[in-house]
Amino acid sequence: MIQQIYPAPHHDYSYELNKDFHFSAAHSIPSEEAGKCQYVHGHTYFVNITIAGDELDHTGFLINFKTIKQLVHDRFDHKVLNEDPAFSETDSDRFPTTEAAARIIWESVEAYLQTTENKPTCLQVFLRETPTSYVVYRPKKKGISS
Repeated sequence: MIQQIYPAPHHDYSYELNKDFHFSAAHSIPSEEAGKCQYVHGHTYFVNITIAGDELDHTGFLINFKTIKQLVHDRFDHKVLNEDPAFSETDSDRFPTTEAAARIIWESVEAYLQTTENKPTCLQVFLRETPTSYVVYRPKKKGISS
């Protein structure tokens, strides 16, 4: 695992948890403008997920590290991202780009967190596609527009 310093989101929560892991997946971007990336190819993605909250659950966890990894790794590892129902071959906002993958990972993690007793929140997903290219996804706070 690469030792990495990730950009830290500002927040006022008591606890912040970060989980690093990787998964291997293939994808293609369904657009001629994607150049070589329009053809099926693979990456070993490195992920950092930042979760925060004020309350621990009945086991003393904000969220179990194992659960975070299962939510993403079990879904995407050794898969073709284009085949996951969250991605689309016709909606460019849902093409299997690193940007969309980071957002979809956030959506999946956040949906799970909202079912837990202590309801922590996912602040950001850092997704590295190659040693030199990565995306950070942070949802906009409700009621705030640019």
